[in-house]
Amino acid sequence: MAQDNSSRVTEFILLGLSDTRELQLLFFMFFLLAYIMVLLGNLLIIVTVRTDPKLSSPMYFLLCNLSFIDICYTSITAPRVLVALLSGHKAIAFEGCMAQLFFLHFVGSSEMFLLTVMAFDRYTAICRPLHYTAIMARRACWALVAACWAGGFIHSFVQTVLMLQLPFCGPNTIHSYFCDVPPVIHLACADTTLTEWLMASNSGLISLGCFLVLVASYALILAKVRARVSQGNWKALSTCASHVMAITLLFVPCIFTYLRPAGTLPTSKYVSVIYTILSPMMNPLIYTLRSSEVKESMWRLWRAGKLMLVRTMRDKMQRVNLSAVSEFVFVGLSDAPEIRLLLFVLFLLIYLATMAGNITLLIAISTDSHLHSPMYFFLGNLSLLDLLCPTITVPKMLGALLLEHKEISFSGCLFQHFSLIAVVGTEIFLLAVMAYDRYVAVCHPLRYPSIVSMKLCAQLALGTWATGLLNSLLHTSLVFTLSFCGPNRIQQYYCDFPPMLALSCSSTHSTELVILVVAGVLGSGACVVTVVSYICILLEILARKSPGIWHKAFSTCGSHLAVVWLFYGTTIYTYVRPSSTYSPQWDRVVSMLYGMITPLLNPIIYSLRNKDVKCALKRVISQLEGRAVYFQNCMAQLQVIFTEESSWECCSLLSAEEAKTYFAHKETTEAEPPRRTAEKPLVDTVPPSRRWDYNSRRAPGQRRAERADWPAGEGGAAQRGRPHVAARPGRDPRDKPE
Repeated sequence: MAQDNSSRVTEFILLGLSDTRELQLLFFMFFLLAYIMVLLGNLLIIVTVRTDPKLSSPMYFLLCNLSFIDICYTSITAPRVLVALLSGHKAIAFEGCMAQLFFLHFVGSSEMFLLTVMAFDRYTAICRPLHYTAIMARRACWALVAACWAGGFIHSFVQTVLMLQLPFCGPNTIHSYFCDVPPVIHLACADTTLTEWLMASNSGLISLGCFLVLVASYALILAKVRARVSQGNWKALSTCASHVMAITLLFVPCIFTYLRPAGTLPTSKYVSVIYTILSPMMNPLIYTLRSSEVKESMWRLWRAGKLMLVRTMRDKMQRVNLSAVSEFVFVGLSDAPEIRLLLFVLFLLIYLATMAGNITLLIAISTDSHLHSPMYFFLGNLSLLDLLCPTITVPKMLGALLLEHKEISFSGCLFQHFSLIAVVGTEIFLLAVMAYDRYVAVCHPLRYPSIVSMKLCAQLALGTWATGLLNSLLHTSLVFTLSFCGPNRIQQYYCDFPPMLALSCSSTHSTELVILVVAGVLGSGACVVTVVSYICILLEILARKSPGIWHKAFSTCGSHLAVVWLFYGTTIYTYVRPSSTYSPQWDRVVSMLYGMITPLLNPIIYSLRNKDVKCALKRVISQLEGRAVYFQNCMAQLQVIFTEESSWECCSLLSAEEAKTYFAHKETTEAEPPRRTAEKPLVDTVPPSRRWDYNSRRAPGQRRAERADWPAGEGGAAQRGRPHVAARPGRDPRDKPE
């Protein structure tokens, strides 16, 4: 316990390869391209070996295992490095660091043992060709591979246990881009001499021992080849050349890293790039370029893939040609004209109210700085989804009710189905995220700003949208694979999954099973997260025993809970059930609840049950009213100015004779110019010194000059008991300083 209490380090900081932003972007591109090449190259080898019966020999069986190990080995470090280089997040938890160290040594040592087994395989094939099939039988190959994995596990387990015994109470900066034994053991605040010797004997001796066995194997192979100079032996030597190159790339950097005292050499992190990135990337290239059998097999795989693609496209085109359905017809809600008109008015009002409410809520959240918090950020996303959900289905339904245009093309139906499932799925996950947000706000109020940061909010919102799109893509692709060659009347007012399955003339059992599992897992998972969050909130509220806190918390979460039960209940009922229980009349009513009623109620519930939103809406309305009054006053002032100056503007466009004729006609038709008779000026906010004297048609500067000549007894300064102040040109002594 004393040793555990002394370990105060809870996370480590991985410094990476460079702190310069330009170099970080360069390293990011390098690691990304290398990781993609590792995945594609090794997956290609695995697929080639597993699909071609000519590559069923022990050599290619071991090569397939080597490719799998290379994928695992690079995936332990590369994704974490890419995230750190792109986002700058270099911290890793203590448990995460130990887990990375364990799996890194587990997979790395397994690869070393496997390369030793592959060297023994090549030695047996060249030096003992007659006994090769008996020695390297299939059962022996499986046993050797299992022994490699077991040896790697034991080695990694010992390394991790030794690391966990050390206390870390000082610096936590690791001079590397992943957690490895030498840089981590350097941070321990205890004497690590014995531990370093144990780890050196474990890691270093394993690396050196395997390398010596490999060197001895290939030395014997070389001696055997030189003793038998023939075309077949030179072919064997060419086969082993690729293996030697892979060994050099892996073992030399590992021996340099682990067979020396623990320290922070500046070149160590660059050397580790060789055996963590370059070696797994070069293995597929070496084995494919140096082996004619692998290249021929890949070429056969390429031709088989092209032939399969052509056949698939041809079968798809034949199935599309056989499908006589090019459009679908919505049955709608009613065929009676009076009822259709009534439903048109009703749904139009609901749609307009939904648009107005959600747009108003979006404007209030985006313009009011008091609502720039995580809760209202998620509420803004919910309002956006509530705008999209009815927009996908209601306009088409209104057109069908008013114009009786109930047809929709096959592609249009698929697009409507994809958009609706994407929006509904995104809203399901977003409601779960909002429930988690309320749980943190109520149960952990002091840690709420640090836990639910705006960066995390953006990531959660992006995750909900991405999950909804992927879920919709799965639904739509399954519908696209079905054949529709019979009836085309959809028992619904939009394209939905259950009524479209009923129209398919192909087997839908597997499709229903996949959709039932996916929708059930995702929907039930989101519902469980929401229910558990509110149970925790309820327990936390009841434990505080304060009626004021009870009322505030229940008021905050009551609106969310009402929306959740209405939305989750209707969507789970629609999609998580067999198609045999499908009822057209009842399902139309249920679909209206989550497709029209829920988007309508969301802004009403959140605005009426939330004081902050109501205050924000009042401020928005007052700002709009103020802007309207300001615009009206500006227009009135511009109208007066244009009226007064219209005659001079006209004269500027006329010649001298035309202007004289115009004024002569104006004097005969107008006895006196029009004057303003309103008692109150149009613009009350303009200071008196800035207003135009409409009765005298003189500018403010002219009035000031005239007032300066007034005697003291005619309303001047002396009459009010103050000394007369001489007016400067252009200034009225009675006016306030501007």
